[in-house]
Amino acid sequence: MSGKGVFNLVLHSHLPYARLAGRWPHGEEWLHEAAVETYIPLLQTLYALKDDQIPFHLTLGLSPVLCEQLADSTVQANLITYLDEKIAAATRDIGHFSARTDKEAEHLSMLAQWYRDNFQSVKQAFLDRFQKDIIGAFRQLQDDGHIELMVSAATHAYLPLLSRDSSIMAQLKTGIASYERYFGRKPKVVWLPECAYRPAYITEDNNTRAGLETLLAELGIQAFFSETHTITGGQPVGLAAGDAIGPYGAVRRQYVIPTTEAMPQRDTSPFKAYFVSQSIAGAASPAHSGVAVLGRNNETGQQVWSSERGYPGDFDYREFYKKSGVSGLPYWRVTGDNVALDNKDYYYPDWAAFKVEQHAEHFAHLVGDLLRDYQRRAGENGILVASYDTELFGHWWFEGVRWLDKVLRHLATDPEVVMLTTSAALDKYPPHTTLHLPESSWGTGGAHFTWDNSETHWMWQHIAETEIRIEQLANRFSQPTDDERLVLNQAAREVLLLQSSDWEFLVTSQQARQYAIQRFTSHTERFQRLANSLDAGQPDRAFALEMWETDKVFPDMDYLWFRASVS
Repeated sequence: MSGKGVFNLVLHSHLPYARLAGRWPHGEEWLHEAAVETYIPLLQTLYALKDDQIPFHLTLGLSPVLCEQLADSTVQANLITYLDEKIAAATRDIGHFSARTDKEAEHLSMLAQWYRDNFQSVKQAFLDRFQKDIIGAFRQLQDDGHIELMVSAATHAYLPLLSRDSSIMAQLKTGIASYERYFGRKPKVVWLPECAYRPAYITEDNNTRAGLETLLAELGIQAFFSETHTITGGQPVGLAAGDAIGPYGAVRRQYVIPTTEAMPQRDTSPFKAYFVSQSIAGAASPAHSGVAVLGRNNETGQQVWSSERGYPGDFDYREFYKKSGVSGLPYWRVTGDNVALDNKDYYYPDWAAFKVEQHAEHFAHLVGDLLRDYQRRAGENGILVASYDTELFGHWWFEGVRWLDKVLRHLATDPEVVMLTTSAALDKYPPHTTLHLPESSWGTGGAHFTWDNSETHWMWQHIAETEIRIEQLANRFSQPTDDERLVLNQAAREVLLLQSSDWEFLVTSQQARQYAIQRFTSHTERFQRLANSLDAGQPDRAFALEMWETDKVFPDMDYLWFRASVS
């Protein structure tokens, strides 16, 4: 294989569980927005690359709970309604602007027509090309060899802070079962929610608790990703330091970033894969379980993530926060640094398109330069991992999907850069060194603060209580009746849903605090009611069925996945 190194584009897709949770300002509309602005345009782009025979390869994660929602017929029907409403809103704006005689009216009318045409194109693609099957369309790209699909924890739980390994295994086993049902194969690569990792350690009662890599190895997972500082040491920067567009930046705006001591620098590189040590930190000859870790590249990450110097902040790109008070459509551009929303200039699609070309070419050259520089310094080819939330493209950064299209086309013509999926990259450049990893995440400060702080600590106390109780139920009911099994499985689903990292994140970021608390307490109360009925010897079958109809996630749920392991 020619080239100076590998470019591994990694996109992770996840949204909170929101089926039948109402509409704006939060609820199921989260799914509709992401599908219309990100997932369907991304599919249109990837299929266009495929049709044009562009040799592209990337790694894409779809969290299990997101898959369950996008595959749901009710969510799909509501998505069509959402698109029809957007088309109607744009059409009304066209009539309103056309009736005006001021100098801006012609431009605004053009923008409204542009939006209407875009929504109609997305609707046609959803109904005709993809047959309402977003998940199936991604599966076809994997079957065709263009993408590798990652698995994740069932409900995107923050795994390092779960108090029982049985909960971690249940999250992963449920996620894998969902993955196999939708994608017809076993996953090789996992996206650990929030890039959150926990190594092996000694508990207060002198027991050894396995690191996440040991649990992943038991399930056949071969690799995961981490933040840069997890590999290299040093102070967290970029996303982990709070400099981010989109939802992660809200944490920095709401809170003073906690002081984090820099990790000791070490002679490691984010351009290399490493085996993850499953030994307690400090072991002279650390053992590994065969699971590899790849670290995110900071330079390419900053170009997209950074709220201060990233591409999305360009003045000609569309402004995210200002929308029409009548139609809800955004007609404005970023305009300038610290320009108040009232002073934003109107959006010009042709100006933005010109910047997309410039920024895609810049990024492609940056990738090549970084790989060439590493090859010169290290005397070997490297793997450059550029990892992002998928929803950054199209939703938070409106032009982002078009930028991805241009980037992939540019890189496909560079003979010194090889685009590979994660598994293919590891096959080409496998790890040879074993590395101890510290606890870490890509949250603010590089640790757990974003999810565990004074605003959310009460939630973790409830989570720990439910973990113990579901484990006890799973251990106790070895031969359940049909009614007991049905109630146990629904109780297990409620535990998974209350463990979602979204609830703590939304409380911390203040984006949807009351909604998150309501969802968390609702799933907790449902679990307690189901568990109480089992303890009373009167399994509440009717309530379990009612909750199944409300949520309809993880039909292959097996409560025994919450059993404590016997070692």
